[in-house]
Amino acid sequence: MRVLVAMMKHETNTFSPLVTDLARFEAWGLHYGPAAERAYADTAMPMGAYIRLCRARGAEVITPVAAEAMPGGIVTREAYETLAGAIVETARQGVDAMLLDLHGAMVAEHVADGEGELLRRLRAVAPHVPIAVTCDLHCNLTQAMVENCDALIGYKTYPHVDMAEVGERIARVLFDAIDGKCRPVMAFSPIPVLAQTLRMGTDDAPMKDVVGEARRLEDAGLLAATVFGGFPMADVAHAGMAAVVVADGDGKAAQDAVDHLVDFTRARRDDFLYDHEPIETALDRAALLGEAGGPVILLDHADNCGSGGTQDVMGVIAAVIDKGLRDVAVGAVFDPQAVTAMAAAGVGSTITLDLGGRIAMPALGLEGRPLSVTGRVKVLTDGRFIVRGPMYTGVTVEMGPTAVLAIDDGRVEIVITSRHHEPWDRGVFTSVGIDPAAKRYLLLKSRIHYRAGFAPLAKATLTLDGEGVTTSDNSKLSYGRLARPIYPFDRIN
Repeated sequence: MRVLVAMMKHETNTFSPLVTDLARFEAWGLHYGPAAERAYADTAMPMGAYIRLCRARGAEVITPVAAEAMPGGIVTREAYETLAGAIVETARQGVDAMLLDLHGAMVAEHVADGEGELLRRLRAVAPHVPIAVTCDLHCNLTQAMVENCDALIGYKTYPHVDMAEVGERIARVLFDAIDGKCRPVMAFSPIPVLAQTLRMGTDDAPMKDVVGEARRLEDAGLLAATVFGGFPMADVAHAGMAAVVVADGDGKAAQDAVDHLVDFTRARRDDFLYDHEPIETALDRAALLGEAGGPVILLDHADNCGSGGTQDVMGVIAAVIDKGLRDVAVGAVFDPQAVTAMAAAGVGSTITLDLGGRIAMPALGLEGRPLSVTGRVKVLTDGRFIVRGPMYTGVTVEMGPTAVLAIDDGRVEIVITSRHHEPWDRGVFTSVGIDPAAKRYLLLKSRIHYRAGFAPLAKATLTLDGEGVTTSDNSKLSYGRLARPIYPFDRIN
């Protein structure tokens, strides 16, 4: 058996000014042919699970490409066609099954539904080849995605620590279908709710309850059941929540289960909206909490590169410094120019920098505003580490040339990188000699993924509402393409 195994993943923030070209995929992870298999075979990713199952079955694994880019702006036509073309051309040459590790929220310059278009092309060149797909919890699911594969599932955890588990589940469904042990049929429905990412953590209600209901349906006999939180930072017609179910030969059972999940989720729609708090109020609470020790985690969530943020907005960092909080580690600021200047100065040197604020955000009407800081160059590294935590386990992270700037006699230590990387693993700090467990405060440019590596350390966690293209304040964003009606912009029953 020849099995095509491929990964093509990007979470596209259509409000982000960051260009997602081939270079951005190369910066995070772009591998072709056998190199793709080598890169992911021993990881806790869906692609890793696919490869392990294929090997156990004695199948020939064919990996045209494994590509993922840190979330950002719209994917260029060249990047999309290069990656999709590699997968489609391999399918055209003849395979017996396809296992795809996708995201579900890719938007390209010429294609609004990146995954749906890829699957449509695959069906066109290989109409009878079975296809299984794993998507991210933040997938904006479409009819095209469902119609052009045989079985589809999404992560049930955020942070995404079950990627290999769900990949293995849907691959087993496909292999069982090939062996005549089951006959997968799917039903799906959009849910007219534009949920906010800060309310999708699966350790908390309402997402915990919704995911729990999907798990209950699987335990009752469904092959797979998923509720997608969706990705709200995409101004496309299909943005929003959705439910999809895979049943064994019973289309009515699949549709009944989807209808139940839709009703169950809609009833909790108010809970998917984030409540804002003035940053001054949050910092007052942070100061009191820090008196009892740390780490207290402070989230600069509106500038989260893991959702397409520029990672160089300095407003929240400036507010923390002005508040006088001590023993703070910041992870991380994207500023390659600052790293270059610090490297030229050398470890131990004192340097004054205009840090961050280099990238304008036209979608918000904001120009970049750097922060002038003076500090000591504490560390210079190559920015490379291997993830040891529960999310992306085994993947090598390349932050690019990286530096640590210690300001106010070390009161605040700022990790500065040359590539975007969301801090979901402690390696962001430990790779540059900072022990996060020993800090009073950890200021992270993250939303929920930080929990994978840092939640066990946290004495408390506070969200700091700053500026950025990953804001949870819908009033700051101009949506023009959403399918209406959709909550909270419209009333729904």
